[in-house]
This record gives sequence, C-alpha cells and structure tokens, in this order.
Amino acid sequence: MNITLSVDERVAENAREAARKMGKSLNQAVRDYLEQLGGQARQEEEWKAFEQRCLSSPGRLNGWKFNREEANER
Repeated sequence: MNITLSVDERVAENAREAARKMGKSLNQAVRDYLEQLGGQARQEEEWKAFEQRCLSSPGRLNGWKFNREEANER
C-alpha cells in the first residue's frame, strides 16, 4: 500500500538524516515504525483478551480464592 504524508520540509530532512545514521532510508524507517505501531496494537489486544480469559475462567482452583494471610504464611 502506498501512503502519502504531508510533513514540514525541515522535519523531513531531519528525519531523513536520522534514518541515514541508522543505515536506512526514510521510507524504510517509516515502514519499520508503522510495523512496530501496528504490532503494539495487536499485542495490546491479545493481552486484553488473555486477561479477560483469566478473569472469567474458574481455572483449576475449584472455587478457592487467594487470601493475603495464607499467601504470606511461612
């Protein structure tokens, strides 16, 4: 997919220089950032789904609930 962005010329030049120092083109740096950004959103969704499964599942505890005093007994 091709995306067109509007960016201040000075910002684009500074970004191009930063990308060059990383050994990348500006295009590659933007592509890498978008892949990272998209991956973070997916990972957050997966964690939320995992959390909901954990909270809604009785698991193997057979109704037992954690108790602060019992957890701290030695």
